[in-house]
Amino acid sequence: MNEQIKQIAERLAGLREALELTPEEMAHAANLSVEEYLRLESGSVDISVSILHQISQAFGVELTTLMFGDEPKMSSYFITRRGKGIAVERTKAYKYQSLAAGFAGRKADPFMVTVHPKPEEEPIYLNSHPGQEYNMVINGRLQLQIGTKTLILEAGDSIYFNSELPHGMKALDGAEVNFLAIIL
Repeated sequence: MNEQIKQIAERLAGLREALELTPEEMAHAANLSVEEYLRLESGSVDISVSILHQISQAFGVELTTLMFGDEPKMSSYFITRRGKGIAVERTKAYKYQSLAAGFAGRKADPFMVTVHPKPEEEPIYLNSHPGQEYNMVINGRLQLQIGTKTLILEAGDSIYFNSELPHGMKALDGAEVNFLAIIL
C-alpha cells in the first residue's frame, strides 16, 4: 500500500487511542467487522473516503484531519489556490484534493476529485456514507452508479444525491475525469 494510506491508518489508530476506544467501537462506527477495521488500521488495505467520513462524523473529527493530518485553523474564510489543495491519491484510480482543509468547523467537505481510467471490464466499487453528496463534472465523461441506476455525466453536468445509497464511479473513454465533490 502507498505511504499516504499508511499515514491515514496511523491517524485512525491514533484517534482510537486518543479517544480511548476499542477496535470494536471504531468498527461499529464505521459499519465494519472488527477484522475489517483492524485491516484499515494496519495500512494494508485502501481506506475509502466514505469510511473516513463515517468515523469523522461519529467522533466529531474533521474529515480532512483524518485524510491529511492537518488541523484546520481558519474560521472566517479559507482560500485554496488552483492546484494547491492538499491531495491524497488513495488508489491508482482516485485522487482527492481538499478545497477547504484549513477551515475549522466545516458543514461540508469540498474536494476536487480525479478519476483515472481503468479497464472497461473492471467493476465499479460501491461505497456509502451518511449524508448527501453533490458532484459536478469539470472535464471528461463519468459513469456514476447510484444503487441500481447507472448514469452518464459529462462536463458541466451535476448531480445531488443521497450518499447513504451505494454509489461509485468510473472514468469513460479511456480518459481522466475531474469533478467537484461536496460531501455534506
